Amino acid sequence: MGPSPGTDRPPPAVARTGGYVPLRDYAVIGDGRTAALVARDGSVDWLGLPDLDSPAVFGAVLDADRGGRFLLEPAAPYRSERRYLPGTNVLETTFVTPQGTARVTDALTLHDDVALTPMRELLRRVEGVSGAVPMRWRVQPRFGYGNRTTRLARRAGVPVATAGADALALCSWEAGEPRYEAEAVTGGFLTAPGTTALLAMPFAHQEPLVLPARAECAARLERTCAAWRRWADGRVYTGRWRAAVLRSLLTLKLLVFAPSGAIAAAVTTSLPEHVGGERNWDYRFSWLRDSAFTVAAFLQLGCPAEARAYFWWLMHASQLTHPHLQVLYRLDGGPRTTEEALPWEGYRGSSPVRTGNAAAGQVQLDTYGELMQTAWLYARAGGRLDADVGRRLAELADLVCATWQEPDAGIWEVRSAPRHFTQSKMMCWVALDRAADLAEHHLVPGRHLARWRSTRRQIATFIETRCVSPRRNCYVRSAGSEELDAAVLLGHLYGYGGDAARMAGTVSAVGRELRHGPFVDRYSGEDGLSGPEGAFLACSFWLAESLARSGELARATALMDDLVRLANDVGLYSEEIDPATGDFLGNLPQGLSHLALISAAHAISAATATSADKHDTDDTDDTDDEEADG
Repeated sequence: MGPSPGTDRPPPAVARTGGYVPLRDYAVIGDGRTAALVARDGSVDWLGLPDLDSPAVFGAVLDADRGGRFLLEPAAPYRSERRYLPGTNVLETTFVTPQGTARVTDALTLHDDVALTPMRELLRRVEGVSGAVPMRWRVQPRFGYGNRTTRLARRAGVPVATAGADALALCSWEAGEPRYEAEAVTGGFLTAPGTTALLAMPFAHQEPLVLPARAECAARLERTCAAWRRWADGRVYTGRWRAAVLRSLLTLKLLVFAPSGAIAAAVTTSLPEHVGGERNWDYRFSWLRDSAFTVAAFLQLGCPAEARAYFWWLMHASQLTHPHLQVLYRLDGGPRTTEEALPWEGYRGSSPVRTGNAAAGQVQLDTYGELMQTAWLYARAGGRLDADVGRRLAELADLVCATWQEPDAGIWEVRSAPRHFTQSKMMCWVALDRAADLAEHHLVPGRHLARWRSTRRQIATFIETRCVSPRRNCYVRSAGSEELDAAVLLGHLYGYGGDAARMAGTVSAVGRELRHGPFVDRYSGEDGLSGPEGAFLACSFWLAESLARSGELARATALMDDLVRLANDVGLYSEEIDPATGDFLGNLPQGLSHLALISAAHAISAATATSADKHDTDDTDDTDDEEADG
C-alpha cells in the first residue's frame, strides 16, 4: 500500500491570523446540492444556500469580520485532530483540552422519505469523550453575501434568522440556552463522558421552514452516514493509492450538483492563487476543461449513473450555445456568468472578491477536443448517442475545421492577447480524430469525414512545424515561442498522434524546467496578470501520468507518492500549493486536482500491471526455452 494522507501527524494547535486559518485547515461537507467549509477549529466559514453557487450565508473565509460563520469550539485552550468517518463525507473533529476531550460530528444531511425534511440541514453533534469540556457556539448568518438585512426572532422557542424569502433556524438540544446578540445567536454548555448535544440548522428558500425534532435529526445523521458508505462501497479501485483515490472520488461526489448532474470546479470563489494578489476567481461553475477527466473517472471507478448524468447535462448546456462552446456553464446549464466584485476584504486581504466568471466569454478552442473526447469515452463505454447528439457532434467537428487556425485564450484563460496555443491545436486534432472514429462506427453522421481527416493532417503539420523547439526537441507553449506549458502534456494523455520522440522530449523538458521537487508550474512566460502564483497541482499529476505512459514507472510512482503526501490531513487538495511553504492556494477543494489524481493513479496502476504481466510472460518464455534446450 502507498502512503495515505494525514497519517502519523500529531494533533496541531489551532491558530488564526487576522481572523483567518490556513486554507490547508479546511475540510468540506456537502449534500449534493451545496457544500460547506469547516475549519480545524470547528468554524463553518463558507456555506452557500440554498445551492452551491448561491450567495453565501457564511463567508468568513473571504471576510473574517463581515462574512458570517457558525462557530463551535471549546471555551478553553485546545488541540484538534479530525478525519472523515470511513467511506463518508461526514466530518469528525476531536478537541483535546486540559479539562477533557470532546468529539464533534458535522454533516449536511441527505434527503430521505422517512420524515418531513428541511430543504437543507446542517447537523453538528457534540459528544463528551472524557472529562468536562466547556463548549461555546455562535451562529452569525449573513444572507446574500452580507448585503441583506438579517432579522432574528423566535418561533416556538427556536431562534430563527430571516432575510426576504430565506430563513434558517438553530435548533439545539443539551447545548445551552440560546442568547441573542445584534446579529448572532450564541450559547455554551459543558460536556461530560457519555453526553450528546445536538445543534441543527435547517434552511428554507421560498418555502416553509421545517423545525425538526431531535430524534429525527439523530436518525437522519445515521442514515446520511449509511448512504455515503453504501455509495463508497460500490467503487472499484484496488491499486497502490486506494485511500487517496477513494477520498478524491468522494470529494468529486460532493462537487456534483445532484439536480442537474453538473460537477463544479470547486466549492468556493476568490480564494487567492497568491495571497494579496488579484488572481481570485469564482470556481462555482462547471468547466468543459474538466469534462473528459470527469467521465473517465466515473467510468473507471464504477459510477455509471454519475457519468451518464454528467454527460447529458453537458449535452443540454452545450445545446444552449450550439455550435459554439463556452468555457464554462452554470450548474443549472445556463450560459450567463456575469462577473462582479463584492465589497469584501478577501482572504487575508486578497481582493477583489468576485462572483461570476468573465472567462465564459473567452474563445478557448481546446474545449471542442474536451467535449468530443468526453462523447467518445461515453460511447466507447456503451453510452447511447441519439440522432440529435450525433448531428450536433458532427457540426462541432465542422466548426473546428473552420476555426482551428484562429488564436485563442488557451486552457489557462490568459487575459493577455490571444495566441496560437499548442495545447489548443492538439485538442482540435483530438476533436477531429474522435469525430472521425465516431463516424467510422456510425455513431455520428460521416458526410464530412474526408474533410475532418484532411484538416486533422493540416493541424498536425502546423503543430509539428510551428509549435516546436528544435533545440530541445519538444513542443512549446505557443507557435513561434520557446516557452513551455505543462498543459501540452494533455496531448500525450489524450493520444495526440504527433512525433513520439518529441512528446518524450516534452515530458523531459517539463520535468526539467517547470518542475521543482513534486511541484510543477503551469507555464513559463506572461499571461496578462500581475503577481506570482503557486504550483498548479493538476500539472504535477499530469506529469506523473505522462511518465507512466512513457514507460518511466519508477519515476512516476515516486512522484505520485510525493503528491499524495501533499494532501491535507483529511485528503483534500486545493488548486495550487506554495512550494516554499506548502500552503494551499486557490479555490478548494479543487475538482481538477482530484480528477488528475484519479487519472494518474489509474494510469500508473494499469502500466504497472502491464509491466508485471510482460515480466511474467518473459519469465515463462525463458523457462520454455530452457526446457527446450534441455
